[in-house]
Amino acid sequence: MKLYYSPGACSLSPHIVMREAGIPVQLARVDTQTRKTEDGTDFRTINSKGYVPTLELPDGQRLTEGTAIVQYLADQVPTRGLAPANGTFERVRLQEWLNFIATEVHKQFSTLFDPKAEDSLKARLIEKVGERFDWVCKQLGSREYLMGSGFTVADAYLYTILNWTRHVGIDLARWPVLSAYSARIAQRPQVREALKAEGLLK
Repeated sequence: MKLYYSPGACSLSPHIVMREAGIPVQLARVDTQTRKTEDGTDFRTINSKGYVPTLELPDGQRLTEGTAIVQYLADQVPTRGLAPANGTFERVRLQEWLNFIATEVHKQFSTLFDPKAEDSLKARLIEKVGERFDWVCKQLGSREYLMGSGFTVADAYLYTILNWTRHVGIDLARWPVLSAYSARIAQRPQVREALKAEGLLK
């Protein structure tokens, strides 16, 4: 499978999941500014939405939304426990987490990264992100991961987003539970492999 990615972008989430699942990773880097792949191909001919991640399957089919991609990958190797089985209440709970991260956390950062966004708007969004982080901390409590004691695709996604905080003026130290959670995930061997492969860790 080929994963179209940009270093540190939300494509890091399925990249981590591929390594956690033991799925061979073929990476294709995309410049999100020019929307070109490394070989100069217009990325929009691969994914008309123009953004990463995109997962290309061996038969040529492509998936283009991160929350769909990570569940698909997890289902390829169910013994790894990266997602509960389809049809279970636990799977719906996982999807609840993925939807929350996508719509209530991830989406706020899109504007925070926009250099044209007004400072007053960014300040309001940072406050909103803080409220979401407060809620996540309460849900985590003393648990190791979002779904309990086992790492899932939701953790790969949230970890990816938490990595963005230092780039937009959010100090994660304000949330010790989240700071410890992020540090714990960062030490996972497969996470480190993904970070190194994307040039984010020496």
